[in-house]
Amino acid sequence: MQCDKCGDEAVMSAAYSGQHLCADHFTRSVESRVRRRIRADALLSDDATPAAPETWLVGLSGGKDSAVLTQVLHDTFAADPRVELVAVTIHEGIDGYRDASLEASVELTEILDVEHEVASYADEYGIEMDAVADEDPLDMAPCAYCGVFRRDALSQYAEAFGADKLLTGHNLDDEAQTAMMNLLSGDVRQIAKQFDASLGSFEDRDLADAPFVPRAKPLRDVPEKEVALYAHLRNLPTHVAECPHASEAYRGEIRDHLHALEAEHPGTRHSIMAGYEDLARLAAEAYRDGADAPRGTCDRCGAPTGGEVCRKCDLLGELGGEVSGDA
Repeated sequence: MQCDKCGDEAVMSAAYSGQHLCADHFTRSVESRVRRRIRADALLSDDATPAAPETWLVGLSGGKDSAVLTQVLHDTFAADPRVELVAVTIHEGIDGYRDASLEASVELTEILDVEHEVASYADEYGIEMDAVADEDPLDMAPCAYCGVFRRDALSQYAEAFGADKLLTGHNLDDEAQTAMMNLLSGDVRQIAKQFDASLGSFEDRDLADAPFVPRAKPLRDVPEKEVALYAHLRNLPTHVAECPHASEAYRGEIRDHLHALEAEHPGTRHSIMAGYEDLARLAAEAYRDGADAPRGTCDRCGAPTGGEVCRKCDLLGELGGEVSGDA
């Protein structure tokens, strides 16, 4: 099989596009899609200047997705004084698993000379996920606890660094799965919130009174297998292993269904996301114009919430943890 661009040996074949690409043209293709997404989302503000650059905080887990995102962002903006990159790794307190990915994160940021910070659940909340998984006082999947704490920790660090944007390495498969889960749950309000939180152009999102540092997902056009291949071809330091506490059974079912659909109908994931983003935009606009629940702050930590206590503090109360107060 030959590369469609140059005739060299192809390393990938994409059924959804019909393309066959060699290593060089494949890596360029991934980089082009990420940069196109950055432009389409108006990620870099017109107000950013060398004298007043934007700070972009990257959630770097040490896995393939965040490593690829960090590498491409560095290659794109290393010589652009309008953007300053900072990477943060969250250590959840999972023995062995996060230690290895932290090493990969440190190695990558040292190679790229990107500022790197490390946060931990132990320091922030006085808990570790190994203990939470063992005790599980609310009889929930460990991922349900961890997702809440991770989002909060990233938001805290983004605020602490005065970040203008918070970037995560969610790929096309991740986003298509989330879209299907939200659609099947019938939670239109969540769909609307997702648009203003992380989808669409920054020119279309309602950020005037946003309670958190706005998020972006520049990898969301790139399928998971292509992200993995890019990481391999670029020889990026990554930790490839599944979390020992992973138990997102429902997401796993959705993932398997989408894989089957994609195999039979190439392009399914792209179609889902194209339609979902349009739907999310319409839902967001409807909620902006209509009556919505007033936004308040958590009585314990001050974080934005619709109730008296935010979900993070509610969980910490059950687990015996506490908020440190500093990022």
